[in-house]
Amino acid sequence: MSKILIIEDESAIRRVLTKILTEENDHYIVSEAEDGLAGIEILKKEDFDLVICDIKMPKMDGVEVLEATKKIKPEIPIVMISGHGELETAVQTMRLGAFDYISKPPDLNRLLNTVRNALDRKSLVVENKRLKRKVSKNYEMIGESKNITNIKNMIEKVAPTEARVLITGPNGTGKELVAHWIHEKSERSKGPFIEINCAAIPSELIESELFGHVKGAFTSANKDRAGKFEAANGGTIFLDEIGDMSLSAQAKVLRALQESKVQRVGSDKDIKVDVRVVAATNKDLKKEIADKKFREDLYHRLAVILIKVPSLNNRRDDIPLLIEHFSKKIAVAQGTSPKTFSLDAIKLLQEYDWTGNIRELRNVVERLLILGEHEISKNDVSLFASK
Repeated sequence: MSKILIIEDESAIRRVLTKILTEENDHYIVSEAEDGLAGIEILKKEDFDLVICDIKMPKMDGVEVLEATKKIKPEIPIVMISGHGELETAVQTMRLGAFDYISKPPDLNRLLNTVRNALDRKSLVVENKRLKRKVSKNYEMIGESKNITNIKNMIEKVAPTEARVLITGPNGTGKELVAHWIHEKSERSKGPFIEINCAAIPSELIESELFGHVKGAFTSANKDRAGKFEAANGGTIFLDEIGDMSLSAQAKVLRALQESKVQRVGSDKDIKVDVRVVAATNKDLKKEIADKKFREDLYHRLAVILIKVPSLNNRRDDIPLLIEHFSKKIAVAQGTSPKTFSLDAIKLLQEYDWTGNIRELRNVVERLLILGEHEISKNDVSLFASK
């Protein structure tokens, strides 16, 4: 069913348009509003797939209705109805985002073709948004526990915004999965996702990695090189283990966040960048701030939204789902049939102390699939998954 709202102050024209549309397609549900103000009130309360709106009306004209609708329901296509002498205004509405305009009295074929095209466009917009929000299978967040459900709900709210996010939690809990989810559910999902592990890069090279360098900036700088911030332009940069970043690099990251500019090492030329920063750490940054190892001003810039990823020990209810997920994924990678786990085996695994979190669980599952019987038993777990 497609819901269509007709906003028109002349009742005779409303009746004609409603009759044409409902007789053409019994899947069209048509509502009417006698003026612009009434139309906007209806749009605030209900969802529609198409709006057909007159240009010249009392109280609120069609241009004002168009502008207001684009603010509250930007995805709805709007077809304007223009009377004699309103052609210039009709063209103006196209510039403001109207889907099309139809002259009065409306030509039957033109009207129906325009309505069909507008509804097709709406369907495409909805589908594109759905696909954009669908996270890649490579970065699924498995779990239905309260902790994980809360994180998923928070991501749904945060991802479409430009807010910076700081993800905290122990090693191996899946902080990078949260970062990927935020990117892939954001409006930047078509842009690059650039990941950099601040703990894995020597402190003397971190600034070059982040901001690039010019030829001759240091001994091994044989040519100009762009940094990760430039590579992430239009997308997201994920600063993993940011608690291990040097204070000098922190100062430059702070400037990049404040001014949306970076300077390559050895250059004083500003380069504009448009990136969303998502950071992660396994450290207590407030303690690092107290110990003068992390800048407090950078912390507040990064932690607009704070997401705490729980340890596996704090989400044991998810272990059966994680075992099933890893079993299938590992079997596909190895070209073998997936094995099942007995209830006793799963229960025993739920009782373990998972100091290595999800990363450790995956390793144990792989070991059991290789060494265990066709059905992984409690005995297999005792033999091959001992801590």
